[in-house]
Amino acid sequence: MPYLYQDAKPRPAAHPGDARGTHSSGKGYEQLKRECLRRGILFEDSDFPACNSSLFFSENPPIPFVWKRPGDIVKDPKFILGGATRTDICQGDLGDCWLLAAIASLTLNEKTLARVVPLDQNFGSDYAGIFHFQFWQHNEWLDVVIDDRLPTFKGRLVFLHSAELNEFWSALLEKAYAKLNGSYESLKGGSTIEAMEDFTGGIGEMYDVKAAPDNFYEILEKALKRCSMVGCSIDTSSAAESEARTPFGLVKGHAYSVTGIEEVSYRGRQVQLIRIRNPWGQVEWNGPWSDNSAEWHSVSPSEQRRLSQAAQDDGEFWMKFEDFKVHFDKVEICNLTPDALEDSTAHKWEVTIHQGSWVRGATAGGCRNFLETFWTNPQIKLHLTEKDDGQDDCTFIAALMQKGRRKLKKLGAEMLTIGYSIYESPGRDGHLGKDFFRYHPSKARSKTYINLREVSHRFKLPPGDYILIPTTFEPHQEADFCLRIFSEKKAITEDLDENVAIDLPEPLHPTPSPQETEEEKQFRALFEQISGKDMEISAEELEYVLNAVLKKTKNIKFKNLSLISCRNIISLMDTSGNGKLEFSEFKVFWEKLKKWISIFLQFDFDKSGSMSSYELRGALKAAGYQLNNYLLQLIVLRYSGEQFQIEFDDFLNCLIRLENASRVFQALSVKNKEYINLNIGE
Repeated sequence: MPYLYQDAKPRPAAHPGDARGTHSSGKGYEQLKRECLRRGILFEDSDFPACNSSLFFSENPPIPFVWKRPGDIVKDPKFILGGATRTDICQGDLGDCWLLAAIASLTLNEKTLARVVPLDQNFGSDYAGIFHFQFWQHNEWLDVVIDDRLPTFKGRLVFLHSAELNEFWSALLEKAYAKLNGSYESLKGGSTIEAMEDFTGGIGEMYDVKAAPDNFYEILEKALKRCSMVGCSIDTSSAAESEARTPFGLVKGHAYSVTGIEEVSYRGRQVQLIRIRNPWGQVEWNGPWSDNSAEWHSVSPSEQRRLSQAAQDDGEFWMKFEDFKVHFDKVEICNLTPDALEDSTAHKWEVTIHQGSWVRGATAGGCRNFLETFWTNPQIKLHLTEKDDGQDDCTFIAALMQKGRRKLKKLGAEMLTIGYSIYESPGRDGHLGKDFFRYHPSKARSKTYINLREVSHRFKLPPGDYILIPTTFEPHQEADFCLRIFSEKKAITEDLDENVAIDLPEPLHPTPSPQETEEEKQFRALFEQISGKDMEISAEELEYVLNAVLKKTKNIKFKNLSLISCRNIISLMDTSGNGKLEFSEFKVFWEKLKKWISIFLQFDFDKSGSMSSYELRGALKAAGYQLNNYLLQLIVLRYSGEQFQIEFDDFLNCLIRLENASRVFQALSVKNKEYINLNIGE
């Protein structure tokens, strides 16, 4: 069940200094540590206990793991030894190379590393068995506290570890990230860019190397100079190829990190080189420019020192950039700020963020292939008003992220296939209906629909107003999402569904007429028969009257009205407060009911006696109610069935409750206005 966002307004980007504590006790790292030191105990994290449930959710441990603190593994444990470097990341028995490649890239930027891995932690005199790390999650920085009990086998760490056996920052970081995502097993398989974004709050972009732009070398060079995090990988054609080694020493389906890019003087000409790191800490490229290749014999010792070239089996190697483009398929770049610019850089991109949900039956409409429901998806309006400097267009990046799916793995959830479409705005406010999308093509769209956590793409569009539709590929799939818009110049975004409005006709007042209509004569006769001389009926009697009349209406195929509905009708129409309905009150309600029946039949497209819950927005608008996504989702959850159908009885109850609520709202508004007038008068 997704979270229902009551506030749909855009939000500013989160600041890392505002990291929110996540421990269930409500206490932060410092308070928990002080309490442990005062009591003379080592911290034990009840939120992520040292047991099998923190390791795996779908299987039992393949070997008998023993949880040990660093001091029980080595004599002199250190948090960081000689600085945090990429050689501190060696993969263990967990398929999280994507995470390790991101950690290796993280070590290349001291400022970013210090934000994720607070450096004032150690095993010194104030050691209390507690450590903390900070991660970005969906526009929020979280401070994750852990104890330092780590899974071991025969006295050695099982998962991520440092080449230095007494250094533990990387193993503890992996544990904190596992806690954030529910378990170590939840870290199996992923995209490097996912972890890169969680370490930086930045924006990711993916490149197909074989179709990369001509200036791809310059793009990577610029990214690394700005301390962006860069990963790369080789595609597999089948599951059997995963982790398969090529004749050149490369591993398919494996996440590598790019740690450098340089030009070197070789035999009188400049050669473009790129440095790659395998998080295994071993298994390297064996082609030209590999550690022991003949090419290095023609490079001066000073050049080799500048490139930190050393023939070691440490998992890091250089290769010619042209060879890189031949052998690798994907590159992922995560910019530390929207344009990968440091604080000293004058230009920064503008950022706005929208949080939302796809809810079955209400706002989970699927992609454009499903026109009947596509229009019900959330809709975000984008105002592009300022052109890029010296350009005719406006540049922006749209990044759509599905939230919390990795943590839900243990419940059987997988990454959904997501994407988005962008349309030119027709120039009117309000949620766009089905016919608009039937007759108008999209102006731009995400490159593909794919089952990744985030889909992002860079666009250049002329100034103007646009509507962005974030969707899952299939309809009826539920998830929370975060949509981030990064623009070169200031762009204004707004949710088209944030306004709530009521536009009801003036209440009807029965006026005596010299002659009753035939319909009124029939009702009066039925009323007298049921109620007696007082001409008042109870809820049970009203149920009989309405169902007797509706059964005779040929174009209505819905089921009988319920007793609850009739009680709600009396609560709406009873002006005398006696819990019954007088004939004059019934006549007013009957006019309402005829209008509501007409609306229901208008949206009951297959004439089955029920309407799709996806049509509820339009039906309620026809009845005078404009609702935002939050209220619509609540109503659908309350009144729709398993097949996203709404019976007339439920539709009637919904309208009665909305009208009652609107009366209360109007009464409160009048009272507040009177109160304000009194205060002004004073």
